[in-house]
Amino acid sequence: MVADSATLPRMTTLLLTALLFVGTHLGLAGTPLRSVLVRRVGETAYLVSYAVISLLTLTWFIDAYKVAPYVETWGQLYALQPIVVVAMLIAFMLAVIGLTTPSPTLVGAQLLLTKEQPARGILRITRHPFLMGVSLWALVHLIVNGDLAALMFFGALLLLCVLGAFSIDAKRQARMGKHWGEFAAVTSVLPFVAVAQGRNRLALAELGAWRVLLSLVGYGAMLAFHSRLFGVSPWLGLG
Repeated sequence: MVADSATLPRMTTLLLTALLFVGTHLGLAGTPLRSVLVRRVGETAYLVSYAVISLLTLTWFIDAYKVAPYVETWGQLYALQPIVVVAMLIAFMLAVIGLTTPSPTLVGAQLLLTKEQPARGILRITRHPFLMGVSLWALVHLIVNGDLAALMFFGALLLLCVLGAFSIDAKRQARMGKHWGEFAAVTSVLPFVAVAQGRNRLALAELGAWRVLLSLVGYGAMLAFHSRLFGVSPWLGLG
């Protein structure tokens, strides 16, 4: 790409919005500042404010990515598209099943740790299924796009998900102590690690057929509308 007068300002804006998006999430939710704010305004007001800030910074971040110029790094890797199609199915299943499964890692659900066998269903595979699904989605898109804007955008999302998982772990450990320790002992952040180490087992029937079906429908919709929404065919490299 030939640089023009708009390239540097737009890339700078994308970088700043990336830092703002990651910084507000980790700064507000992953540091002692959270406790200070909760004490001052209350849990509900904090959560509402945090949700609004998250939505605004994400919207700004996406808008900055949409108008960022294409500056090639390693180039678009269309040959990897068959792997991408499979990886995205896994990412959708992790994210959708994770969001619809009661989990002590979700906001306000830490008391699930006190129930018998809290590590069930998708949590046997990873205790952060949604974050791992988004991480896989971001990693794959970062690799196959091969440009600077994608590196910033998907790299920031990947970084936030990974750091966010460990931040949630630390907060749950501090708040729930022994209960969290028991849960963490039979689960893992990375998918299938606890199963591979013999600390848990696969129980696919616990996933819930409706959750699997919902993730497949969502994945199918993504394939059908990807070109219209994002201007890129998900079938590139498969022809």
